Amino acid sequence: MNQRLDGRVAVVTGASKGLGKQMAESLAEAGATVALVARSGELLEGVRAGITSRGGKALAFVADISVESEVAKVAAEVRRQAGSPDILINNAGINIRRPLHEYTYEEWRQVMSTNVDGPFFCTRAFVPGMIEKKFGRIINIASTMGHVSLPHRAAYSGSKFAVLGMTKALALELAPHNITANAISPGPFATEINRVLMDDPVQFASFNARIPLGRWGKPEEIGALAVYLSSDASGFITGTDIVIDGGWTAQ
Repeated sequence: MNQRLDGRVAVVTGASKGLGKQMAESLAEAGATVALVARSGELLEGVRAGITSRGGKALAFVADISVESEVAKVAAEVRRQAGSPDILINNAGINIRRPLHEYTYEEWRQVMSTNVDGPFFCTRAFVPGMIEKKFGRIINIASTMGHVSLPHRAAYSGSKFAVLGMTKALALELAPHNITANAISPGPFATEINRVLMDDPVQFASFNARIPLGRWGKPEEIGALAVYLSSDASGFITGTDIVIDGGWTAQ
């Protein structure tokens, strides 16, 4: 079935780097007009320029998706400049690694407001347009830490478990409107959020030893999955989570 996205409008949060950047580029290559959202205007402009230089269509919007008013402004601008989005990828996320008893409440809220409140604000802002169109694809980026966990990940794991629960509820709510909601749970990918692990030879070797395929994921692999879940070809998939982790959580 067709996996082209010509004529579709996609919003990707956290699109200035890492997996968000890769997914945005992959959607643009498949023909979508991509609205890039992130806090860093300079990095975001670089991604937008890269997409357009290759013949793709992209718009850049600087915003903190954990702030409700900023999401509302972005939503209005996206609709004005590109029309109501067909695809929403809630990718923006942060991780603060430390023992729970050393966490401050402000740090806990920082993780939760970005990883949980952000997808809530964005989904609430863009779903009405999808309902009007009778078409939509919502992809929430969760994590293997929403299935298993590690020490010092209480806040991050908690936030990703919440994302998985929200995804299932959304799928049931929105199915009558021909809108699907799915999650992607990445394992180890060489992105900025995992820099602390990549820079620690002991932890890096330990991670590699626990991946059955014996390597970290390639960003283009998650890009291809995002395109599939955004396309007509995935129309019968909703309410599920696709783990892309080289076999990590199968153990």
